[in-house]
Amino acid sequence: MAVPSTAPARTWFITGASRGLGRAFALAALERGDRVIAAARTIAPHDFDERHGDRLLTLPLDVTDRAAVFAAVATAVERFGRLDVVVNNAGTMSSGMIEEFTEAEARAQLEVNLFGALWVCQAVLPHLRAQGSGHIVQISSIAALGGFPTTGMYSASKFALEGMSEALALEAAHFGVKLTIVQPGGYWTDLYTGMTMTTPAEPYGPLRAEMEKQWAEGSIDSQPRLAAEALLKLVDSEDPPLRLLLGSMVYDLAFDISRRRMDTWAGWEQVSRAAEHAVPAPGSTG
Repeated sequence: MAVPSTAPARTWFITGASRGLGRAFALAALERGDRVIAAARTIAPHDFDERHGDRLLTLPLDVTDRAAVFAAVATAVERFGRLDVVVNNAGTMSSGMIEEFTEAEARAQLEVNLFGALWVCQAVLPHLRAQGSGHIVQISSIAALGGFPTTGMYSASKFALEGMSEALALEAAHFGVKLTIVQPGGYWTDLYTGMTMTTPAEPYGPLRAEMEKQWAEGSIDSQPRLAAEALLKLVDSEDPPLRLLLGSMVYDLAFDISRRRMDTWAGWEQVSRAAEHAVPAPGSTG
């Protein structure tokens, strides 16, 4: 159960809110007395407790449909008058070796995880700018810390999301709008059970068997409500970070990857520095 907030009631717009982390976020916000627009491909009021009443608006929404996203945001603002927290949580996962992806499969991964979030940001920003406030939360992934076999396209979509979000954070800050990239570790959601798979290519059989052996050892994931509790602390902060890691495993991995990158950069420092020597622009007379 979420701890009631002493802050004024907020209005949340959450995508992918019908299950997993999105549903946990929506429930946590509702339990503290906030208003929630819960959007997902398939969603209905009866997916939530009726006691939330008119503080809840459920909207069927395919985030890859830009026009539908703008219409949903307009409906939300018309209903509640403002938006305070926007959570881009909708996402899918495609598993397969990079060489195995068809064009359609690769584009589909980016359509949801990158462009879906982009359309939501574009739709809400005029309203947040007009208010001079708001907090956009981009749900990224541990996969944005590095690429791993079979998750390459998923990582690509999350790397792209974070690159776009870093620039957006600087742009939005000029209007009093905050942005945080959240990088969750493992949670018991349907991300893995609902993921799509490429057609396996025979040369990758040994590597795939090696990966499946590692997965067979099992993992211990966390309950989504823990991520929701962290999200409440995040949006309550007067000075939220650009990035927030969720979970000990992802926290440790982030530091390990960062240290290894720094060691590599340091090892190649001479080559890096030798590749730069400022000269006048070609053809200039200066």
